[in-house]
Amino acid sequence: MNTVVKIALADDEVLFRKGISFILQREKNMNVIFEASDGQDLIGKLEENPSPDIIIMDLKMPNINGVEATKIIRNSHPNIKIIALTSYNTKSFIANMIDVGAVSYVMKNTTPRELLTTINEVQNSGYYYNDYVMKVIQEYLISPRKKVVKSRFDDEQLTKREVQVLKLICKQYSGQEIANELCLSARTVEGHRNNLLRKTECKNMVGLIIYAIQNDFVSLENIID
Repeated sequence: MNTVVKIALADDEVLFRKGISFILQREKNMNVIFEASDGQDLIGKLEENPSPDIIIMDLKMPNINGVEATKIIRNSHPNIKIIALTSYNTKSFIANMIDVGAVSYVMKNTTPRELLTTINEVQNSGYYYNDYVMKVIQEYLISPRKKVVKSRFDDEQLTKREVQVLKLICKQYSGQEIANELCLSARTVEGHRNNLLRKTECKNMVGLIIYAIQNDFVSLENIID
């Protein structure tokens, strides 16, 4: 039986927010536990309600916008995954939202099926970026930082198994898919993932992707093929 994904929605457009809620509530494995009209409302409700697994966040909202709300929530609730759902397709908006901790970036003109796929992939793998977003990550978040990236030869070396797990993470495999591919338990895979975050000093999955590309474990073409 699939685990039910607990979702919170933050968007100041009431009609749009209610429409998304209606779509998600029809899915057996999804439950919208609360809605918020802006970032300030969202942060307040996070303190009053059980934590969601995923927050679907608009960018342009009054009081506290989506970028600032994401920064705050990443510090106070680091286990909550944030999906940006917005009408802004500008590269700088995408790069900024990913940089502050969003695990996916979806346009409001996407189809319901694509949104559901994104939510399921984020829940299973921890992140989900389409080809366009991956190219923005390459252009804005990887290239400018090549001179300051932590080297693969610094401090602790990655083990052969950790490298295998890292490459599959970059291909957006879920923990269970990695376990199946490498004939490991899901718990063992989670241990390797935690070791990768610790050894590379990355805070999240996008950090691991950037690390892997900058240190030539994978190429951007391998990820988006």
